[in-house]
This record gives sequence, structure tokens and C-alpha cells, in this order.
Amino acid sequence: MTRKTYSIFGAGAAGLYTAWRLLAGKATKAGQLKQLRKGDVLELYDWGRYDFSKRHRGTRAAGARICTWHYRNDPGQSFVELGGMRYSFWDQHPGKGAPDPNSGLAPGHRVVTKTIELLGLEKYSVPFNVTSDQLFYLRSRNFYLNDITSNNAAPYAANNFLSSTTPDQGFTTVQDLATTKPWDQFTRRDWCKFYQDGEITADLPSSSVFQKGDQLKDIGYWNLLYDQLGQEGFEYTADGNGYSSNVINTHAGVSFNINNEFTPGSQYRTLSIGYSGMFNALFDEIEKLAKAKGIEFRYHPDTRLHSILWKDGKAVFTYADRSDPNIAAGTREADAAWMAMPRAAIDLVAQATRFREPPKGAVDVLNHDKVQLYLEATIMQPSYKVGMFFDSPWWAPDAANPAPYPAQIIGYTITPEDIAALKKKKFPANALKAMATLVDVPYTSVADMVAAIENITEQPLGIAQTKALAAATRNDTIGPSVSNSPIRMVVYFGDNAPQPQKKPVYGILASYDDEDNTAFWRELELGPDRNRTIPWSQDTQPLDGPRAVPARMVKMLRRMLAELHFGPNADYSAVPEPLDAAYMDWSLPPFNAGYHEWAPHYDIGDVQRKIRKPSQLVGGGADADIFIVGEAYSNDQAWVEGAYCTAESVLNDFFGIVPIIDDCEYPFICPETSTV
Repeated sequence: MTRKTYSIFGAGAAGLYTAWRLLAGKATKAGQLKQLRKGDVLELYDWGRYDFSKRHRGTRAAGARICTWHYRNDPGQSFVELGGMRYSFWDQHPGKGAPDPNSGLAPGHRVVTKTIELLGLEKYSVPFNVTSDQLFYLRSRNFYLNDITSNNAAPYAANNFLSSTTPDQGFTTVQDLATTKPWDQFTRRDWCKFYQDGEITADLPSSSVFQKGDQLKDIGYWNLLYDQLGQEGFEYTADGNGYSSNVINTHAGVSFNINNEFTPGSQYRTLSIGYSGMFNALFDEIEKLAKAKGIEFRYHPDTRLHSILWKDGKAVFTYADRSDPNIAAGTREADAAWMAMPRAAIDLVAQATRFREPPKGAVDVLNHDKVQLYLEATIMQPSYKVGMFFDSPWWAPDAANPAPYPAQIIGYTITPEDIAALKKKKFPANALKAMATLVDVPYTSVADMVAAIENITEQPLGIAQTKALAAATRNDTIGPSVSNSPIRMVVYFGDNAPQPQKKPVYGILASYDDEDNTAFWRELELGPDRNRTIPWSQDTQPLDGPRAVPARMVKMLRRMLAELHFGPNADYSAVPEPLDAAYMDWSLPPFNAGYHEWAPHYDIGDVQRKIRKPSQLVGGGADADIFIVGEAYSNDQAWVEGAYCTAESVLNDFFGIVPIIDDCEYPFICPETSTV
């Protein structure tokens, strides 16, 4: 039998997941011939050089657009996430909220949750909750979410008393225009149907630009928000939600879902070793499985895909070295190829063959008009993150000298590990039994948590027991705090060191921003008396890893943090000098975006199904085993879940690999038909 070669381009979430599942997945009878066997070759190309293991050292943490940054680059020290940082937990056990975990209504990222379980990382999975009382600094005024009332409105002259409610009420107001049933009763299949057929169902006045019957897929979300909320209402919603990317002219129907994600019932979690740890574990498993099965695994760091064609039943590609990425260094072939990369990186590959005729018998899949049309169905959304470490949590309400406007982040969450620890301390058995029913429920105070336990046991906890409970379950929230200044959001990681340290260090994401705010920070990157020596189009900082923040940027950040926590016009010196600070500019190549979102005027279900194997769009009998996977063209954009789901769908549908979970009510991509 001829030896097969499978080549994967991109060593981020989608690429690693694909390699792992090719090795670990079970095949159907029909898919046996496509499976890798002893003597076959599995290649993984990585434009960067991620720090996967002691054997494969790199310049930055693993995970592409996930990047865990530890203080002093010491994995035992505290960390902040300078890229993706969490997942929505899927509880696989029947409970009150979801009697059937496999039903369409059970919340959570199922593929990520299952992957974490199969990799043996569940012991590191910890709550990553958000506060119920956000701190805002909007239009030079500091206030908390729970303080907003009709007598204490937010500083916006919004119509219909919108500024007397929370900022997300603007999203709700617009969503109510297209109600067909309660939004919490929508399954993934329902949403897929809604993306294509959803329309305005409310009777609107003639003054509205959009009217009853207008399809949401043909409406830009910014346009709709402005039409219904007015300028002041739009600005309040935009400023107060923290994400500028959530209010641009994306596909309105999809934006309904995106802005509906952060609802009660969603349990967010992360890994206590850092989110990048999942990708180190995937790489380790790939190496182990390949060795055990006699499959030759070839890892090619510092090597990018330069061009790709399909000819004579093979993917024929050129590759380039990182030191000279625009010039092809050689040519190779593969029986199947995966482009596990975002839109900008795919377009860079397509450019290499765009302006010449392909060789006789070759198919230039990427440059076909329909493929180009579908590749442009997602909008690239630039993002910028700046991390800082301090020797004290000066932002916390229980700091030695609290700021006038501290972040209300103190929280308590019961975990199975907490229950086990308290059991060893001979905590009352009836209280432990009650706590088992309250796992992962966030509480803002010890009193609320104790009341919930006592409501079940009908017996009071003693003072000593309450103190032990508080100490065991303390799990502060991450915030975030929100500002309409260019820092936009501040996320509080605190002292989260995986290993105990003599001197604790406290981390924050001092700026989590996107869209036009990224340009504000980029102009502060070089500092004084320096000319730019690398064009932005060739600055691959996201591959190099976190860069040190120069003094001017540090000072600007301290000034904005001071305004957020100490009040308008507070001097920057109110915020202490950080121990260390670094940034990741995700607007730079090869990603050119922190995340993506669907554009209007597309049948996104058809795009999802076709773009993953783009030769389906070429016609003329073209059948090229060249695949596109990643979050950009997924149902879960901006999440690792999206990358995993698109990869899983390709392996299921084109390689006969049995789905990793029960996908009957959890389609990995939008199916051909869905019903509401």
C-alpha cells in the first residue's frame, strides 16, 4: 500500500486538534482507507515556534491566538492571558438545569470540555466567573452596574430611558424585534435556521429604516442598533458592553446570538496552569500517539505555507522559511492538506498564485471567484491586549488601601475539590451533601453561600465552619471593569500562581480592547527617538510572543487605570509602577485579527459547509482534499470551540472519523436543514 502523507499548516487550536484526532479518532468502516497507518507521515507546519515542550522550545506559549504569559516567563508564577482565556463549561452529568446533557438546550462548549477531559486536564479546570456588579468609567464618570437607576442614570441622553438600565438592555431591545420564541429555548440548530431565515417580527413605525419582514441576514448590526436606539442609545450600548467588535456592521442575526452568550446559566472556566496548557497537552499526545502507531510525525517550526494547488490527486505546495517568508524555499506534496489558519493567512497563501495561470492540470482552489467570495464572508476584528504584574492587588476592595472605586471582584464558588478538602477537615456531612448540589454557583458574599447551604440542611453553620468554608471557596471573579477610554476592559487575574510563591505577584489585563482602539496603542509601541524599521505588513509580533511595554505606554496605561479606579483627572501616579508589562497586538500578521465575525448578505450555513473543502465551490468536477479549519468560519467565532468544531466536522464528513461527542443535537457546523 502506498504511504500517505497528511500535511497540516498551522499549529494553533485547529491544527493541533486535527492532528490529535487523526491519530486518536475511531474510524467508521467506510473511512478505514483514509486513516493513517503504520509508515504513513503526518506533518505539522508552524510559521512560528511555540514552546511546546522541553524538546521543542519556542519563543512564546503554545496556542496561536491563545497566549498565557507568566511573570518572568516562569510557569510556576502568576499569569495573565494575552489571547483567548476561557471556555463555557459543559456539564456532562444530568442536573436540574440540564436533565439531558446531550439535548440541544444544554449549555456549554462540548468539544473543548470533552477534549480537556480526554487530555486529563479536568483537575486543572477552575471557575472563571464574571462579577455581578461591574465598575464603569464612562464619559468621565465612575459608577457600578447595580447603582444604575432612573434617579442615577448613566451619562447618556438615550431615548426611552435606556440609560436608566444596564448597557446590555440595548441588545435586548433590538433582539425583541425578532422574537419567535424565548431566546433561551434556541438550540444550535435553531440558531442556524435563524441566521438564514430570521426576520423582524415587530411592527415598527414608518420612521424606522428597517421594517417588519426584513431579513436579519441582510442587515448590518450597527445599522440596526442605530436605527432603533439612536446615537446616544447606541453609544451607551457600545461603550458599556466593553467590546467594540460586538457593535460593528456584522450579520445582525449572528450578533443576536453573540450578544446573548453571556447570560445566566453559562459557567465559564479556564485552566489553572494557563489556557495554553491545553495545547502543550495536545502536542504531547500527538507525539505519543504517532510513536505508538508507527506513524512518522514531522514537526516543521519556522516554516509557513507559501502556495498550494491541487494536481494529479495531490496537494502540491511550496513552503517558505520564517527568515524569508515571501520567497518559496521548496516544493512538497501531500495526499491531504489542512489550512488551519485564519482569513488573512489564507489570503496571503492565495496571493502567491493569484496573478498567473496554474500549470496544466492543476487547480488553484483558493483563487476561484466563489471561493474568494466565501473567504470574505467573515470580518477580521483586530484586538490588542496588555498585561501587567504588581506586588499588590491595589484594585481590590480588600486591598490595604482600597481605591475610591475598587473592582467588585470578591467571590466564592464551591468546587468538588473544595468539598473534598473540607471533608478531610471533618466538615458536617449534611453541609457537604448540600454543597454538592451547589457546585459552580457563584456567590458575591459568604453570607449568601452560607444561606444557600443552610436553606438545604435547615441547620446553621458555626463561626469556625463559616470561616473554613470562606477560606476554601474564595474564588474572586475576573471583573471585568469597563471604560470608554482606549483601555476598554480591565480583567483581574490576581495571584493565580500554579505553584506557591514566597512573594505573591498579582496580574491584570490592563487593556483588553479591539477595533479602532488598537491603533491608539500601536503608536506608543516604539517610544521616542525611534524610526520604524519593520513595515507593519511584515511585523509578526504575535508569533514572537509578548513584547515589553515601553515607558510611555506604561504611563498612559497607568493614567487610564487611575481614572477608572481613582476618579476623573486622577494622576497616573495613583497606580503603582508595574513589576512587568507586555502586550500582544493581534492586528498584526499572520493573524491580522484577534477574532472574526460573519458579514451580512451571506448564507453562512452554506459558507460553513462549503469553505471547509473549497473545491466544492469550484465546479467542473474538481475534488481537492484541501481543507480549511479554524474559528473564522465556524459557529463559535472567537472561541477555541469554533476551531475544534470545524476541524471535527471535516474529519467526520470527509475522513470517516466517529464524532468525539454525540452531535445529534449539537451540530459542529450548520447542517443543511434546521427547524425553529
